[in-house]
Amino acid sequence: MLEKELQVFIDGKFYPKSQARVSVFDHGLLYGDGIFEGIRAYNGSVFKLREHIDRLYKSAHMIMLPIPIAKEDMVQKTLETLRENGLKDAYIRLVVTRGVGDLGLNPKKCPKPTIIIIADTISLQMAGAKETGIAAMISWVKRDPVDATSHEIKSLNYLNSILAKIEANIAGVDEAICLDKNGFVCEGVAENIFIVKKGKLYTPPTYTGALHGITAESVQDLARKLGYDVKEKNITPFELFNADEVFFTGTAAEIIPVREINKRQINDGTPGPVTRRLMAEFARMVRDPKEGIRI
Repeated sequence: MLEKELQVFIDGKFYPKSQARVSVFDHGLLYGDGIFEGIRAYNGSVFKLREHIDRLYKSAHMIMLPIPIAKEDMVQKTLETLRENGLKDAYIRLVVTRGVGDLGLNPKKCPKPTIIIIADTISLQMAGAKETGIAAMISWVKRDPVDATSHEIKSLNYLNSILAKIEANIAGVDEAICLDKNGFVCEGVAENIFIVKKGKLYTPPTYTGALHGITAESVQDLARKLGYDVKEKNITPFELFNADEVFFTGTAAEIIPVREINKRQINDGTPGPVTRRLMAEFARMVRDPKEGIRI
């Protein structure tokens, strides 16, 4: 029997993956004018779904993109997409674009935003990355400042991250780390970053232009519950290289240890005890029905 084709939600209707299309005049395609969220479902529960929806609407507010449905309707459409595809463990991509306009960039020419919800699976790192850690590098590509296309907005314009990822690919490492315009550590190309030093956790502040990560916030809360001190502070490359542990966090990545940066080994080059404990506790937390919404 043929497996049912993935169904994609677009503006109130479901379309088979092979027929899921948007107009070439959509300003999300033409200008990257739109926003998105990446969300995870674990064992029939969508982790931090309302927090992701809240962040989506904050990004929309920042770019003056009027989402035509209420937050709770967006929650229900997301759950409906998972049910339509029979998925209990999934990665969800929720996209809202400015919508169809003309070839000019004026948003006023786009009368109706486009809403897209995709539920599928995702794999970012090679097998064993969580056990061995990954190699990273500091990129020449600086994060856009808060008075530009700040990464506080989860927009469809990811060229800043893509350029850094291309550099990582050329260098043969797994991930890139971006600095802010002052030279402080900001974040990975699609992840927040943490260091551990003498049993304390540090992460860059979001006012440098880093995304306010929902997974990062969850990890901070979890770390505090486990008795660790957690502080947001500016982190220099020197502090990064000399950390006891370094790890990334993100919806798709979850928690990924970093074993080396720019050929500098981090401590003994293996995932450290704090990182390993957080990974184990986080894996339990995401499957706790109290942390999400049932499909």
